[in-house]
Amino acid sequence: MRLFWKDHIPLLLFYLVQIILVPLLYWLTGEDRPFSIVVYGALLSSTVLAVYLSYRYFSLRRFYTQLNNPLEWGRETIQSMGESPLPDAVNRLFSHCDQYYQEEMHRYRSSMEQHVIFINRWVHQMKTPISVIQLTVQDLEDTAADGIMEELDKLRKGLEMVIYTSRLERFEQDFIVENVSLQKVVNQAVAENRRLFIRKGVTPNIQLIENWPVYSDRKWLQFMVGQILINAVNYTEGSGKNVYIHAYQQGDSIILEIRDEGIGITKEDLKRVFNPYYTGERGRQYHESTGMGLYLVREICNRLGHRVELDSGPRMGTTVRLEFSYKRVLT
Repeated sequence: MRLFWKDHIPLLLFYLVQIILVPLLYWLTGEDRPFSIVVYGALLSSTVLAVYLSYRYFSLRRFYTQLNNPLEWGRETIQSMGESPLPDAVNRLFSHCDQYYQEEMHRYRSSMEQHVIFINRWVHQMKTPISVIQLTVQDLEDTAADGIMEELDKLRKGLEMVIYTSRLERFEQDFIVENVSLQKVVNQAVAENRRLFIRKGVTPNIQLIENWPVYSDRKWLQFMVGQILINAVNYTEGSGKNVYIHAYQQGDSIILEIRDEGIGITKEDLKRVFNPYYTGERGRQYHESTGMGLYLVREICNRLGHRVELDSGPRMGTTVRLEFSYKRVLT
């Protein structure tokens, strides 16, 4: 109703001006008209205006109601605003916009799917020459070979992050939730990064109950653990340090805790470490940081129904906790 009256304010103002001008015109021309005639004319004109506004309101009531509640619109609602010329024109406009929007969304989705397919194929193609180079370098025994192997490890990890980031957009089609042995996943993640541990002089200290199961996706869980371990090792200064990995049960959940003895995270950065591309103070010290590792960990946890927490402080190391639902292995 409010929108209806706002829409007709100009008409009401012109009508008011007309009601004032007619008696004024009589007075200026010197015509002697009875006051009752003037009042009758004004009442008659007002009655005609009231009939018109009533007809206008009831014929466009649904239209104005929907304009007042745009968030409640649906595609079916757009088709039922009325058959008057104005609602009909608005229907055609919205139908055209809706069709254009659907076509743009279809083109966008097709483009994104093609982009993901291209990225996945490109990453897999790059893995082959990397593997060949690694096999070739393994036969060499000098300092240069060690440097090449180190750079190849970085390249392999970078490609792995690219492919997992692209798969995140289609996560619902790329995961299988099952009982997973937490110890096996951690051992595999440590084994994949053994050269990084050796190069940095950091020792993994694993204390896990054998065959302790968690309810998760094996591939994504191993990727998350690997990202946390890479951060823990890369941000640990000096050799002889440890990364402690253990798990414990808390209620109906299992907590996997990974604690390092690294440089830690400042209080200012602590609230933003899970933001994409955010590297913070320690990222400025270690230029290899991408700011994507913890972001991917949080996103994967959200999709799998896990929780991730992080505690840290400058020169106090960092502790990351992953919380899983506890499920017994099916026999």
